[in-house]
Amino acid sequence: MPGTASSPQQPSSSRFSRRAALGLGAGAAAALALPAQRASAAQVVGGTRLGASGVQVRRGAGAPKVPALKARAWLVADNDSGEVLASCNAHKALAPASTLKMLFADTVLPKFDSTDQHKVTAADLAGIPYGSSLVGIQAGTTYTVHQLWQGVFLRSGNDAVHVLAHMNGGVDETVAQMQARAADLQANDTHVVSPDGFDHKGQLSSAYDLTLFARAGLKNDDFRGYCSTRVADFPAGGSKTFQIQNTDRLLTGQGVTPYRGLIGVKNGYTTNAGNTFTGAATRDGRTLLVTVMHPGAGAEVYEETAALLDWGFSAGARVSAVGELVVPLSEQPRSSASPAAGAPASGGGSGSAEHREEWALGGSAAVAALAGGSLLALRRRRPTGRRRA
Repeated sequence: MPGTASSPQQPSSSRFSRRAALGLGAGAAAALALPAQRASAAQVVGGTRLGASGVQVRRGAGAPKVPALKARAWLVADNDSGEVLASCNAHKALAPASTLKMLFADTVLPKFDSTDQHKVTAADLAGIPYGSSLVGIQAGTTYTVHQLWQGVFLRSGNDAVHVLAHMNGGVDETVAQMQARAADLQANDTHVVSPDGFDHKGQLSSAYDLTLFARAGLKNDDFRGYCSTRVADFPAGGSKTFQIQNTDRLLTGQGVTPYRGLIGVKNGYTTNAGNTFTGAATRDGRTLLVTVMHPGAGAEVYEETAALLDWGFSAGARVSAVGELVVPLSEQPRSSASPAAGAPASGGGSGSAEHREEWALGGSAAVAALAGGSLLALRRRRPTGRRRA
């Protein structure tokens, strides 16, 4: 059934996983094949406080308290200034599920004109993990690039992702490009194994990195347009179409109250990863980004995202930044040093005692050692067969 998470086929080519190895030499490759490494406070991307465990916030007089949440990690940031207003385990490396498709879109979307057409072949659909969410793409049918991206954003279709990846030179090449783009964004907690975000061993990201992906993607008008689309008509073969609806419940209001001013961006779910979501909303000329990872079952990821958006809009200027969303390396002046390995971000100091709330000093976030150029190795394994959204 189109848009569902079941698939009758389990081709042998779906049995794969990927290790990303950045840098030179076998030693570097071996190190990067392991789970994300811990970084010292001085190396934390975006500021030292973002590397500490627990809730990080600097409340001024009259600022509301941060809502109590179940999520294992979350972050609230101002899209325009890049200031991180509050966070919890911002750099904790966790399975991202389909929120990783934001990085896929940010990497591949600019490469094709939306009016380009592609006749799908069986090879384009080979290797889709068993249990994937699908939009219902059929071999032998011609789709526009615009329609394929609707399948990615609205239905989180892994079939649409794989078709676009094959158009982009293949899954291997696309994963390499995604990892390189993550390195440019300084998303060093992210280890890309597949372009669709499915459950594969070692596929990781963080609340901080997912927020970077959303911020970068929203600079692209097409990206913004797709993630804010609620419904669309999708080809069903011949001249027939069927309607697809965005799986972002805060956008559509399916089962939850739609969030006023919501732009998008992307939700995700797998059996192993749990629920993930990055949302962006604009009110009174201000745009906030919120990422929530692994809060629990059902609609909690949307409820906690809405609560954090409400808090951010209400807090306004009564909170000081605990860090920042860094600028991509490619957008920095050549003479400037990377903020990833330098001093804390502006506003990232500890602040006075009365402005601290659940300020935990002992922890540091998991930060994968992913920077520089990329060297990728591929190996195969059995699919998980897990459901993903």
